[in-house]
Amino acid sequence: MDSQAKTILLKDYRPPAYLIEEVALAVDLFEERARVCSRLVCRRNIGTAPDAPLVLQGEDLVLKSVALDGVPLTPDQYRLEEESLTIPTVGERFLLAVETELYPQKNTSLDGLYRSSSNFCTQCEAEGFRKITYFLDRPDVLARYEVTISAEQERYPVLLANGNLVETGVLPEGRHYARWQDPFPKPSYLFAMVAGNLVKIADTFVTRSGRSVALEIYVQAHNQDKCAHAMASLKKAMAWDEETFGLEYDLDQYMIVAVDDFNMGAMENKGLNLFNSKYVLARPDTATDADYEGIEAVIGHEYFHNWTGNRVTCRDWFQLSLKEGLTVFRDQQFTADQVSAPVKRIHDVRLLRNVQFPEDNGPMAHPVRPDSYMEINNFYTVTIYEKGAEIIRMLHTLLGVELFRQGLALYLTHHDGRAATTDDFVQAMAEVSGRDLAQFKRWYTQAGTPRLTVQGEYDPEARTYTLRLAQATPATPGQPEKEPLHIPVALGLLDGQGKEMPLTCPERQPEAGRNLFELRETQETIRFSGVPEQPRLSILRNFSAPLKVEYGCDEEELLFLFRYDRDPFNRWEAGQCLASRLLLGLVEDFRKSRPLQLDERFVAACGRLLAEEGGDKGFLALLLTLPSEEYLAEQMAVVDVEAIHAARTFARQTLARSLRPQWEQGYAANRSAGPYRYEPELAGQRALRNLCLAYLMSTEDDAATQLALAQFRGTDNMTDQMAAFAGLAHSGRPERQQAIADFYQQWQGDSLVLDKWFAVQATAPLPETLAAVQALMDHPAFQLKNPNKVRALLGSFAAGNPVCFHEVSGRGYAFLAEQILALDPLNPQVAARLAARLGRGARYDAGRQGLMRTQLERIAAIPSLSRDVYEVVSKSLG
Repeated sequence: MDSQAKTILLKDYRPPAYLIEEVALAVDLFEERARVCSRLVCRRNIGTAPDAPLVLQGEDLVLKSVALDGVPLTPDQYRLEEESLTIPTVGERFLLAVETELYPQKNTSLDGLYRSSSNFCTQCEAEGFRKITYFLDRPDVLARYEVTISAEQERYPVLLANGNLVETGVLPEGRHYARWQDPFPKPSYLFAMVAGNLVKIADTFVTRSGRSVALEIYVQAHNQDKCAHAMASLKKAMAWDEETFGLEYDLDQYMIVAVDDFNMGAMENKGLNLFNSKYVLARPDTATDADYEGIEAVIGHEYFHNWTGNRVTCRDWFQLSLKEGLTVFRDQQFTADQVSAPVKRIHDVRLLRNVQFPEDNGPMAHPVRPDSYMEINNFYTVTIYEKGAEIIRMLHTLLGVELFRQGLALYLTHHDGRAATTDDFVQAMAEVSGRDLAQFKRWYTQAGTPRLTVQGEYDPEARTYTLRLAQATPATPGQPEKEPLHIPVALGLLDGQGKEMPLTCPERQPEAGRNLFELRETQETIRFSGVPEQPRLSILRNFSAPLKVEYGCDEEELLFLFRYDRDPFNRWEAGQCLASRLLLGLVEDFRKSRPLQLDERFVAACGRLLAEEGGDKGFLALLLTLPSEEYLAEQMAVVDVEAIHAARTFARQTLARSLRPQWEQGYAANRSAGPYRYEPELAGQRALRNLCLAYLMSTEDDAATQLALAQFRGTDNMTDQMAAFAGLAHSGRPERQQAIADFYQQWQGDSLVLDKWFAVQATAPLPETLAAVQALMDHPAFQLKNPNKVRALLGSFAAGNPVCFHEVSGRGYAFLAEQILALDPLNPQVAARLAARLGRGARYDAGRQGLMRTQLERIAAIPSLSRDVYEVVSKSLG
């Protein structure tokens, strides 16, 4: 394990000894192999000693030849090791030619050059380019590329690479070639190429300066009718970035290729984005509203990377959130402008709380800018992406819209064509605003979820309201001590009728119209004057900072805010806080075998919401949705899996029975008129209608089941069919097995829809689910080599079915460990993500802790374990 355990440290960063200015690649593709010839124009970097060796990275390559300035090198003139090629003596400027051979057909890691559905494609982030040719495979080496691809014309009529197409031609023996040039310098991780039998869906976008950009989406022929939404989303994103940030696209064409086998969602390679087909293909009968929104968001995300990631890239992988956190924030803003902004904000915060907060509270906790890593693939995490986006959002909140836009423009101007750091980004924001943001940068360097403790006191005689705020961040692995953070705190005070009170604070007046205060010390006091009555505090509006709030308000105040708060996020938050408090009370009652009873005031409040007419139906559906079992688990010192599940099930059934007429009326009133259309208002109606159905189905009675069956069989869209299918498949009704069989029979020819079929079965909270998942491993539609299938079945079971995965015998843990061991030799990245689910045992009872640890030790005992899995397992074992 010594080689696997090598830790890379940020403090050890050094600029590259050599730079590569020009890259000419010739890639010849054959059925059993690929040949890559590279010609690299290199120079010694400033400050590098003349006798410094040139060390290139390479993995899984067969070296055929090396030539320096046109002279072939003999084996004694270079050193070839398992992951590197070293040339001891080179000049100040030189031309290096390297020929390698590789085997994409055998590459199951989906990293580097590989085959997917009979097409060749690449994935080079983070360190995949070294599996194509020997190279300085690091993000701070930027070069201009010319790429020539050749392949058999009949099998691979489409040949794509980054940049602009400059030449095509026919070769002997039925082959052809295409030559591409990318005029913009880029690091090797942004390299991309595709060769396949694909069809093109074409459109055009005219930039605000009048340039015409050819837009092209490439898919397999049978999927060409599923690309209209992706193309429309791309055009929306291009127009939005011009309008919002003044950023215009810079190449003559922009291409997207849908790939069935892909480890991530998509990749922003310059001018040639490779996408998991899940985020391209959509048709009303095969894709849900959530799929449509997800496609729009991911299309936007990868397009926005053209500037925040491509034109300006990250200096090293410790700076990964420089591009990812910033671009996630941009895609969140884009989506919020296309759909319901409150709904989008709530969805983002739920993801943060359900996934990132637990990561912050576990063995893999790390800062947004980590200090170290063993395997960079393990740091494509929700901390880097979602918490990183929250840091950018805080800067946006602190500076305001216009100053943030100016800061982004300054950052892009200063660093265009270069590799930058998170410090560079914050410095640009400091320059345009004139603010000292040194303390703010601690958000990047400290791991853990901060806690904000809030105490309010009203003095009726003095007509003052005193607010005491205290911040603390718990210890995390490697960081026992924390310093105070710079926290933007948006707040409001409501009177007895729910109206906003003016905030008068002589000592620290908030910025006009924003009611924003800034907490910098461990403890601070804010005193408001001229407060005519006891106010109701609305704290951390729109979730202005990614932290946990501890505020001891009573149920009456939460009910009041749930009904009246003018900030949509905090209105939802009040309902979630109240529901969590009540549900955790039910957990305690269940554990002590006391009768369960749901507070009638909460039931009545939900009834009032159901009676509301008009408004944002999607937002209303979120107001009526109970906190998840995962979120409730985060609130407990020791997680009680069965009690949480029993308490939440009881609450759902109580609401269903107590408000049955309202649920039925809501279901009937929100039926869509006419054929399916993806529009935010209609998506909100469907969300509310299907929530009503879910509550009714929780009773599992005949009437609700017949309602679900009718919707399952009679709808024209996947959103409604999936809602009905999930209700039936998660029930104990005899109709469930027929619904499962019918769904498969209907959709057995559509791989992406079958992912939904796998996921629904894997998340059924039923005693037989583990056996069903084990059986599905042998289903003809399941492939362990396909990441989408693994995520749908194994990932859904481990992450989305706590009551079955954490079943007290530990059978779920043993099953997952078996699959991790089987998957690790095929795809270490996906295996490592599954392994992380076994690393969160510290907050469970001693029995479950021991069972998880046993499986982690079982995995760690394998001598050939990948670096990816080894890092996760070793950190989990402590």
